Amino acid sequence: MPIGRLYNVEERRLLLECSGTGSPTVVFLPAAGMIGLDYLNIHHKISQRTTSVIYDRAGTGWSDQVKLPRNALEVTDELRILLRTADVPAPYLFVGHSLGGIYARRYAQRFPDEVAGMLLLEPPHEDFLTNTPKLKKRHLFQQIFPILRTLLTYKQTFRGLFEQMLASWPDSIRDRLIKYHLRTLMKTIEERKNLNSELYNEVRKGRDIPDIPLIVFTAMGVDPFMTPFTSKSFLHATIDPFNKVKNKTYSKLANSVPSGEHRILNNAGHTTIHTDCPDEMVEAVCDLLDSVDSSGSKLS
Repeated sequence: MPIGRLYNVEERRLLLECSGTGSPTVVFLPAAGMIGLDYLNIHHKISQRTTSVIYDRAGTGWSDQVKLPRNALEVTDELRILLRTADVPAPYLFVGHSLGGIYARRYAQRFPDEVAGMLLLEPPHEDFLTNTPKLKKRHLFQQIFPILRTLLTYKQTFRGLFEQMLASWPDSIRDRLIKYHLRTLMKTIEERKNLNSELYNEVRKGRDIPDIPLIVFTAMGVDPFMTPFTSKSFLHATIDPFNKVKNKTYSKLANSVPSGEHRILNNAGHTTIHTDCPDEMVEAVCDLLDSVDSSGSKLS
């Protein structure tokens, strides 16, 4: 366990690292297959401004293992109990990346008085079920060779990707983190199974996002973690249609609250959005903190 400590939450031990002081507390909700330490670069910078928390969901990282996938009710209940057990009081400003973004939305739906703001990094959205572009059969056929090639060299391929993504991490932490990811590559697939119609329906049927400061980021670049599985022709044919859908969906999500804002990052990939553009991430969190400070509505 590189940093943080384990807390007992309903007969499980969950890892949480808390740094800094101040309110609201920034809480990072990792993407599928990722863990708290993957956001250490932003966590350290935010902790100079206010309290910052990174943690591992049950079934991931250094937290106890559970069967995946799980529903958003379980995940948000678990997070709420963990924060209380660790004496991290509300209000919270959530930074939700991909799958973590839909969990942040669900938490805000269920416990609106505890959420001061949200930064969502390419979150899944229920509109994707109907608006995602249809892939042509020839594009799917073109994927056979890249997939087979990657399966033969996957550890070497992904080691290089993780080394690039985590290049600025301290050596002792980076080496352990890369070993963890190479050992648990299937975790991403297991957690992504959570992105099903049941989860989307759970969010769709929930209440609206509360009127809080909200920033939604769209990454328009190529995700480096997708390139081993995709041919150049596939990327060329699909990236623009997918980006158009993301743009429209995330603009709608940002506009669902009066103080929402949609920001576009042309040179960031989905998985590496926080390492491709760390300064933009920190700036967005600080902007949200400033909004909360100026409104005073969520500060005790």
